[in-house]
Amino acid sequence: MEGYDAGVLVVVTGGTGVLGSRVAGILRDRGHQVRAVSRRSGDLRVDITTAEGLPQAMDGAEAVVHCATSSTRPGQVDLTGTRRLVEAAREVGVRHLVYPGIVGSELIPLRYYRAKTASEDLVAGSGMGWTILRSTQFHQLLWKGLELLARLPVMVVPGNTRFQPIDPMVVARLLADAVEAGPRGRMPDVGGRYIYTTRDLARSYLGATGRRRLVVAVDYPGLGAAAFRAGANLTPNRDAEGETWNQFVARQMAAQ
Repeated sequence: MEGYDAGVLVVVTGGTGVLGSRVAGILRDRGHQVRAVSRRSGDLRVDITTAEGLPQAMDGAEAVVHCATSSTRPGQVDLTGTRRLVEAAREVGVRHLVYPGIVGSELIPLRYYRAKTASEDLVAGSGMGWTILRSTQFHQLLWKGLELLARLPVMVVPGNTRFQPIDPMVVARLLADAVEAGPRGRMPDVGGRYIYTTRDLARSYLGATGRRRLVVAVDYPGLGAAAFRAGANLTPNRDAEGETWNQFVARQMAAQ
């Protein structure tokens, strides 16, 4: 199946989120019609967990970039929501589903990661053209996690664990490229340029925010934590153009 020229209608779910808003902006800049949908705001209010607004959202769409996700409600948003989205998209003849996954999701036995992997299966088995792109964690997600850990006097971080933070704009561009290229199946994973230990991340966060905390690394219990220690969340495919973690931190410092 061929890709798309400028001007086709693309629906972006989670269109006001960190990733979805960037995807929508890039596609608009490239001349596409974009319908950014979200449960709370956006071009059209849609609740994918109940299918409310989905038929209207899908009307006339050639492609869908499905960025809506929830780490706190993965069963409802990621599983039920993706199932309802696939049904609505198939009903109106959408030609291409584009889905952002997470590097190593099938190897990390956490509820959210399992839901993301199952959602990939729903997309791949939809009967429509599909593309899946897995990436590592966004800068903003790790920053938020560090912010939570820094609320206590002692900052206890996962021991022997590394992360490969990536600029969400890089992933957004790749997803927009995928829309224009047409269905490609599973794309190569993508991760940030550099890999950092949790101690490195914690210290850079503390330096940027001016907080003073003792940083202690402890091996968290459970199979999920063990998978992270084994590096299941990392990829050798590193982006060379996006903002690095240190550049992101410098921007956060300047904004303080």
